[in-house]
Amino acid sequence: MRDLAPTLLSWDRFAVASVVAVRGSAPRPAGAAMAVGPSGEVIGSVSGGCVEAEVYDLARTVLETSRPALATFGCSDDTAFSAGLTCGGSLDVLVQRDSPPLRAALRAALDGHPLSVRFAAEGRVFTESWLPPPRLLVFGAIDHAAAVAEIGRFLGYRVTVCDARPIFATPARFPAAHEVVVDWPHRYLASTHTDESTAVVVLTHDPKFDIPVLTEALSRPLAFVGALGSRRTHAERLSRLRAAGVPPAELTRLRSPVGLDLGGRSPSETAVSIAAELVATRCGGTGLPLFSLSTPVHRPLESHGTDLPQRRRHEGRPAARPVAGHADGVPGAQCGEVPVLLGAGQVPRDARVGLGRGGG
Repeated sequence: MRDLAPTLLSWDRFAVASVVAVRGSAPRPAGAAMAVGPSGEVIGSVSGGCVEAEVYDLARTVLETSRPALATFGCSDDTAFSAGLTCGGSLDVLVQRDSPPLRAALRAALDGHPLSVRFAAEGRVFTESWLPPPRLLVFGAIDHAAAVAEIGRFLGYRVTVCDARPIFATPARFPAAHEVVVDWPHRYLASTHTDESTAVVVLTHDPKFDIPVLTEALSRPLAFVGALGSRRTHAERLSRLRAAGVPPAELTRLRSPVGLDLGGRSPSETAVSIAAELVATRCGGTGLPLFSLSTPVHRPLESHGTDLPQRRRHEGRPAARPVAGHADGVPGAQCGEVPVLLGAGQVPRDARVGLGRGGG
């Protein structure tokens, strides 16, 4: 839902449908959301197209009646095939109207505040928590950086582009970046907050920039450290990093040359390659074509390669601020008990939904 916040806040009224439970295989995980606006316009998705029409109709009804609804779609349902959910799983969808507390929560989320929102429907209470988006730090104000910033923002990162050269590091050259910083890369990295979800991509191609910033990056518990360059450049870079005193164990974390082997050459194609490696690293993917594998297409997030470290990072984050959800008197305090999401393991990094105890 947080991803839809800018549009939701621009509408004078809306109904939003959120996936609150997933069992078996489904196209979208818990936390996926779709919203319907005042004139029937729609944004977002709860199933990748499978049950959108039925959820849309339900959302229109909730928009008119202001009564929240909880519906289940799945193969055990006689109407599942006609609804289009043919992937073998089932999902529960909570649909609710907008409310002042919900709007306040969406505004706080856009400002980067961690928070927890409670919703109630049919005697059940659900909690959805939003953490600030992960950071992507791109060092080197070159054409490749503009493309990496654009695709990084598309993937949900908060993107910073940093370069010591003010003539190149300008907001006009990197419109997709959330911020453009003029500073020496290593000095900026040493002074900025990072955590185990932060990704660093170094594109500078210059040892006087590369070595200091990579030395700093590899000393931190980051999710991803990558550097652009040829294999010869990589070999020289490793030699310089060893001379700078970087331990062998830290050198093994460096992804260089960065990106998956897609065969592209242009800045945009290179950015796709880098983004593919970011996703594969975060989600524990193989990087192989799906048709060559026999494993499930949608793997449980519990098995993702870097998800558990990312969950552990929550211990160092500020506590989520409790915010009341639907305007039906549900208290703002966080649920007394929020177990693992219904539909075991289907918990996306930035949206956790759980069944809590009613009554606060």
